[in-house]
This record gives sequence, C-alpha cells and structure tokens, in this order.
Amino acid sequence: MIGLNEELKERQREGRPVRIGLVGAGNMGTDVVAQVRMMQGITVVIVADIDLKRARDSYRIGMLAGEVVEAKTAAEADEAVASGKRVVTDDYRVVTDMENIDVLLEATGVPEIGARAALRAARNGHDLAMMNVETDITVGPILHWYARKKGILYALAAGDEPAACKELYDFADALGFTIVAAGKGKNNPLDRHAKPTDEKWAAEAARRGVSPTMLVEFVDGSKTMVEMAAVSNATGLVPDCRGMHGPTTSREELHKVFALREHGGILSRVGVVDYGIGRVHPGVFVIVKTDHPRLREALVLRDMGHGPYYQLFRPYHLCSIEVPLTCALLAIRRKSNMVPLDRLVSEVFAVAKRDLQAGDVLEGIGGSTYYGMIDRYEAARGERLLPIGLAKGARIIRPVKMDAPIAYDDVQLQEPSTVLSLRRLQDQWVEGRIGENELLNSIESLALD
Repeated sequence: MIGLNEELKERQREGRPVRIGLVGAGNMGTDVVAQVRMMQGITVVIVADIDLKRARDSYRIGMLAGEVVEAKTAAEADEAVASGKRVVTDDYRVVTDMENIDVLLEATGVPEIGARAALRAARNGHDLAMMNVETDITVGPILHWYARKKGILYALAAGDEPAACKELYDFADALGFTIVAAGKGKNNPLDRHAKPTDEKWAAEAARRGVSPTMLVEFVDGSKTMVEMAAVSNATGLVPDCRGMHGPTTSREELHKVFALREHGGILSRVGVVDYGIGRVHPGVFVIVKTDHPRLREALVLRDMGHGPYYQLFRPYHLCSIEVPLTCALLAIRRKSNMVPLDRLVSEVFAVAKRDLQAGDVLEGIGGSTYYGMIDRYEAARGERLLPIGLAKGARIIRPVKMDAPIAYDDVQLQEPSTVLSLRRLQDQWVEGRIGENELLNSIESLALD
C-alpha cells in the first residue's frame, strides 16, 4: 500500500475519485461508508440493501454529504451518479449492471448473494472486492477464474484477519523465510454449542450492539474456521489437524507454542494455519524460521530472539476501516491484495450443534443447528462433508448426532442455488471432469440469471 495515499490525493485533485458500489449496508458496510468520508480520492456512490432504510442510514451515519435518491434500474442509478447524487436501491443487480462505478464491494456475508453479485459484476466488467469471506471459501477459486476470463480483478478485502495474515505471509515469503504457521487471535472463549437464543449470548450481543447471530458465529468458532480457510486457500498452508489446535496462549509465547513438537511446540509439521485464544486478539501472526547462521545472528541484534522460531506480529486488524484501500488498489494500480489459488486447499464443513432430526432445516452461520470445522479439502471431499457455504436452507433427511459432521447424504440441499451450481462446477473443474469452454459457458449462463 506504500504510496497509495499520494495516488488517492491525485485522484481527488483530478476530480475523479474511485467510485465504490456497495452491496450490503450492515455494520461492516456502514463502516466503509464512514471511512471514505475521511479519505481523499475515493467515495461510495451507491448502496444496495434489502432494507432501504438501512441503505439510507449508512449515508447518514457515515456523514457522506449529498442528495440521496432511490434507483430501481441501473440506468436510473447511472443518471443519478452522473449528476452528483448518491443512490440507494434494494436490488443488488442495479449495482452490478450500472456503469458509473469502478469497484463493486460485496459486504453481505451471505454466500448465495455473494456468488450472484460477483458473477453478475464480473460479467459486466466490474472489479470485485469481497468482504464476503463465506463466499470466497466456498467458490472463490471459480469466481477468481471467471474474473480473469472477463479481464477484471478479484480481491479479498483488506482489513479483516485473512488479508492482514496474507500481508505478513507475503513479507516473510519475499524474504525467503520458512513459514511455520500463520494465524490469528480469537477474543472469545470457544463455545461450539453457543446459540443465539442462549440468554448469556443474547445479553452479550445486546451489550456490544450486534445481533446474537453475528456474535455466535465468532463464539462457536465458525468465523475463525472461515477466516483461516481463506488464508489457507490463498497461500497453500494447511490445518495441522481437523479444527486446528486453537491453544490458549499469549503474544509473547506464540513462537514457542506454534513450533514443532520436537522443539516443545504443538505442531506436527510446518506450513500450517491456526489460531490462539487469549492475549493474541486482535492481532495476526506468522511464525518463521531461517537456518542461515548470519541471519540468525542478525535477528538477535534486531531483538527477535535466538530462534529457531521467530514471530512476525501485527497487533491490529481494522476490519472494514481498511477495506477502501483494496478498492483503491484495484482501481488505481490494477492489483489485488489477496486472491485464492486455483483450487481449494481447505474446506469448512458443518457439524451438528445438537441432535438433528429428519425435517430440521439448517440455519445460516451463527445459528442453532451447526458450527463450522476446518480440514483439508481432500479429507472433507473424501467424506462428502457439507461445506458451510451450502448449508443454509438444507433440510435434514436422516438423523445426525450432536458434534457429528453433516454430510451431503444427510441433507436435501436448497435448489435452485447459484452458489451450489458454482460449487458443483468448481469441483468438476478441479477433478478434470469439465473442460474450459464448457465451464465458461456454464458460468455465463449462471451470470445471466
């Protein structure tokens, strides 16, 4: 991001700020609107949300000046933006189909909407900044592939733990360190069976000013699994064990804990993703090694310790506050700060929170029916485990015991579903069961829906 501030100031002087089209005006989306108010050379010109009042409120809370009008069509939105107005809409397709935006920012957190909006935006030539990590860990490789075919850019947005981790990973990788582990801190004690209806978590959610569902997806570990899967899928690092280790630790002990077992740590191998509970949050870390004797001496002089493990620690991640930097990077430098590899490395699958009976319908992430668990893609695929991004709306067709993984064979999936169709195409592509032309034609047909 070095020098991006000056490039944004230049866009401001030229009177052509980077124009963001925002889909999703929840807490995170509203933060983005507020943040661009404080920046030069970048702004939000349209906000889409199923709740029009929430879309309008995002401008008010964000203190973005200008007349706000509603648009029902892309043409109406383009005309309003061209005349200097700000726009709200309750249809994400207005944003994906209009011309007067530079970057589409997806911030709903809903895999189905994320997949639809990403496809349609790419087909219409808009660069994609994804805050929707749930979509990325489900169909990110195929969305990135399609974006390249359409000549546009795809990026996971800066600020949240995945991109903050990737920043440290790239730094370490560029310097030639051996990367032992990459991870994040988790601030809540892990309670895999937490439910939004629990009095304890409902009260805590009210205190924090968030929905109980949003809080529970962090408490039950699902969000941590999702975030570290995104890191895995962008770097090739893998979980050392199903669910990762997740030890209680502190910043000072990270390089001792995330070390190989023969060196007193918990890891069976190098090159892993993991997380720590305790005095690590809100930071992210990468643990590295080097065998070069001169560099180990130099690291002692830099107060990094005597090794053989060293920690790189970023003591903060600013979530949505940093997101506009990704939008600027895409529009100005034509660069992505983080993209998935061409295949999934890790999968996050659904595990029953309680005994599930035939007829039960699975809720979204953070609900009362399942939590997420990470493992290598090949392992989850071999057991036909249900990806968390496909779980919402699925109907249980045979009993699943509490804490048992939910398999494809245990559910009837909700169809039609764009994210499910994309996932099937992605699996076929990775396994070599579909050619490039057929794949592109199939995605194009989905993008038209």
